[in-house]
Amino acid sequence: MTRPSQLLHPPRPPVPTLNAATVLLLRDGAQGLEVLMTRRSTKASFAPGAYVFPGGGIDALDAQSHAAAARRATQSDEQLTEAIAAIRESFEELGVLLARHPDGRWADADDIAALDRHAPFAAQCQARGLQLAADGVFTLARWITDRDLPKRFDVPFLVARMPEGQTPVADEAEQFEPQWVRPQEALDRHAAGGFFMIFPTIRTLQRLAQFKRVDDVLAACAVSEAPLWTSCPRAGLLAGKEARYMEDEMPFGELALVCPDGQIAHALDWQSERPVQLLKNVQRLTAPNPGVMTGPGTNSYLVGDPATGYIAIDPGPADTEHLERLWRAAGGDLRMIVCTHSHPDHSPGAAPLQQMCQRAGRAAPPILGLPSAPTARADSAFTPDRTLSNDELLTLTGKGLDGEITHTLQVVHTPGHAANHVCLLLREDGLLFSGDHILNGSTTIINPPDGNMADYLDALDRLDQLCAEHGVEFILPAHGHVLGEARAAIAQLKGHRLAREAKVIAAMQQLPEGTVEQWVELAYADVPPRMWPLAQRSLIAHVERIRAREPGND
Repeated sequence: MTRPSQLLHPPRPPVPTLNAATVLLLRDGAQGLEVLMTRRSTKASFAPGAYVFPGGGIDALDAQSHAAAARRATQSDEQLTEAIAAIRESFEELGVLLARHPDGRWADADDIAALDRHAPFAAQCQARGLQLAADGVFTLARWITDRDLPKRFDVPFLVARMPEGQTPVADEAEQFEPQWVRPQEALDRHAAGGFFMIFPTIRTLQRLAQFKRVDDVLAACAVSEAPLWTSCPRAGLLAGKEARYMEDEMPFGELALVCPDGQIAHALDWQSERPVQLLKNVQRLTAPNPGVMTGPGTNSYLVGDPATGYIAIDPGPADTEHLERLWRAAGGDLRMIVCTHSHPDHSPGAAPLQQMCQRAGRAAPPILGLPSAPTARADSAFTPDRTLSNDELLTLTGKGLDGEITHTLQVVHTPGHAANHVCLLLREDGLLFSGDHILNGSTTIINPPDGNMADYLDALDRLDQLCAEHGVEFILPAHGHVLGEARAAIAQLKGHRLAREAKVIAAMQQLPEGTVEQWVELAYADVPPRMWPLAQRSLIAHVERIRAREPGND
């Protein structure tokens, strides 16, 4: 894990969460699935004036009311309590009663009129012979309020079918203006500025919009009692404004590294004019070479500090302004220049950067890496000053304000994307600099003959082993934001590759005499056709691995 001494922000433990429950009441409308939403009071302490789903805090009586509710055999006591709380809140706020008579009839207007919204709920229902329909309440998601907020909740987002014959009536105290909306309609109205919603509501509606009918939602939730997703979002700054992200969104890992306790202080905008400080000892400078192959540009990294000097990782293309920024960010004190591989967006800047140091009267930092293999393209020729060895340690040491400080990079040979590819593990802080072996937002291309799919997958396994051994939590790629949950990211990437390979096998079986172009069309049907020429390269790598694994080729 990252050393506390290298964090940019002092620790700030988030406030504890409060337990609450929210229910999405659903119905099938003329144009598809609809959900019931209401506007919160403008005087509310949390999300005032926002359109929300009914819900509120879980109280002690909810946990004591299990006998008043019908439940599924697989429903835990905690889930039953949450369902009861949601049923109670939907009644208190909107007069919707998820309860049935002994003969199976839904509670009707007379039942609702007979109950007091301000009196103990479950006891009133029991006295009237009503059973709470908790067995029809399913867990859709679980949201935990972001770490930066002064009031935080841990909230299951539950779903239930709206009872027939009932009409929502707001309490006009906490909730106002109940209305049925299609998920996409609510999102469109929010985008137009007339339907204010907070982040969890927006993301929930985005996912709900994928379903056509109530039955589809309930069936998806009934597969397991576990939520379809759980999220505690993180926030950063985009174009100077606050922006939040879920765990599966690209900036999330970077925010977890830079602002672990939810500090909203990190700008996520891609730019090439100045370095981005990720830790006290890690800076990122993105080269001005965005494109299809490079994403927002090639990330150059500086590891070190003024007391130790710096190691530059992937100086990028021979762009003078980019290299000058890199040199200035290091205070001119570059001790080593390391290229993860020889591709033209990674290594050409090494020699000119070295020369900058020499012109400034400094010792020439050695250019380190692996020489390009004979299989490399002509534009990827590269010869380092010194060839790195697998598992070699590159060490910076110095004396800082707090005493001796060390930064150690372990070299890991990871062929696959390129025969001479290496990754670098910052051992003291559990960070993996992945070059092009692992990217954020896309999968790297494996282009034979210099690329090799079997080597690539084997290298993923090696990286996973090292992440487990050294407690690596974050991956810093050559393209894209920092990735969090390092081992999960590696597992997901390997799973994606193997799933793609299964599609390639199916295409080859369907068209045994087919061409690469025909196989790509089948195996990459989920990829835009404009990307198929690039996909062909990885497909060929998969084909080579498949054929090498056929009987008789051991």
